Amino acid sequence: MTAPSLADVVRLLERRYPPGTAESWDAVGLVTGDPEQPVRRVLFAVDPVAVVVDEAVGWDADLVVTHHPLLLRPVHSIAATTFKGALLHRLVRSGTALYTAHTNADAAAGGVNDALAEALGLVGTVPLDPAPAEPLDKHVVFVPVADAERLVDALAASGAGAIGDYTRCAWTSTGEGTFTPSDAASPAIGSAGRASRVVEARVEMVAPRRLRAAVVAAMRDAHPYEEPAFDVLELASWPGATGTGRVGSLRAPTTLREFAAAVAAALPATAQGVRFAGDPDGRVERVAVVGGSGDSFFDAVRASGADAYVTADLRHHPTSELRERATHEGSSKPFLVDVAHFASEWPWLALAARTLAQDAAAGGTTVETRVSTVRTDPWTGRVASPEAPEAPASPEPPEGHP
Repeated sequence: MTAPSLADVVRLLERRYPPGTAESWDAVGLVTGDPEQPVRRVLFAVDPVAVVVDEAVGWDADLVVTHHPLLLRPVHSIAATTFKGALLHRLVRSGTALYTAHTNADAAAGGVNDALAEALGLVGTVPLDPAPAEPLDKHVVFVPVADAERLVDALAASGAGAIGDYTRCAWTSTGEGTFTPSDAASPAIGSAGRASRVVEARVEMVAPRRLRAAVVAAMRDAHPYEEPAFDVLELASWPGATGTGRVGSLRAPTTLREFAAAVAAALPATAQGVRFAGDPDGRVERVAVVGGSGDSFFDAVRASGADAYVTADLRHHPTSELRERATHEGSSKPFLVDVAHFASEWPWLALAARTLAQDAAAGGTTVETRVSTVRTDPWTGRVASPEAPEAPASPEPPEGHP
């Protein structure tokens, strides 16, 4: 097998993690690299930092795929006098490309949140905050029965009729159509001024709304009639299969203390470790997860009915308010499990590396993938607080004091 080009690898990555699903503020995609260069080795890492580039160059990687963007905020210079500029210069000089999949990898099936849920042993997962499914049209076309199959082929070629893993999906029924051509018409069937009756097929196919113009054009081109009869119906929207976070169930219920210990064992060790908020002996079965910073999803977590929520970067005030609200409403849930940002996103790397190698092989090429061995969590140590001393006894009131 031959090595794919960088452009080929980018296409494979973007099929799994569509850039269009990234948040509007995000910066994803190819940062540096020649689309025509061959890609033999790909290194996956959480952060685009100097030690990761050192590892990539030392391994002779052709591409580094990171979760976090290097250039999330605009810059006015990439001179090597800045740390980001120096990193980019080293990548270019070594011929190592850089690609970022960030919030698009968070939302994707098989992305960051699915990997985190799988690492924690969750089953039956669904998106915590589902993204809307792609808007769809239903195209309804009336065509002579003899031309129905040709019309279905033409609509399918234009992008209609794709449902999940199936293509060329269509529904047909038959009925009788009637029409009277005018003197100015050039009818394929019948003659001017005389009513015609034709046995027609009603063909129905769905298509993404963004393809509406192309599908209608393909229908007109393939249809034998001068003026085909058709409808385009906008289908109702519904939650899609992707979105932020995941919520699912443990295979067996446990306590918060035991669950937090299991989380610590499943994720890379960090200086922070794992913190939790709630009754250590409280029951945990249904769990929500969001890789990365997740305290903006508390309302979705509460609505999901999760017993515990695993995420990173939990701040004091939102956390305190969530716990106070639960107490005020007579509930102890959801419990909170706070992990290091790096640790929550790290499980995706192995899944992404394996998936890319499989996708390349399916296309007749081969790449070698590796997960970075560098732990890029910025925290390097922690000092545990000493046990709180017992409160001093209250002083005796002075003699004669009431």
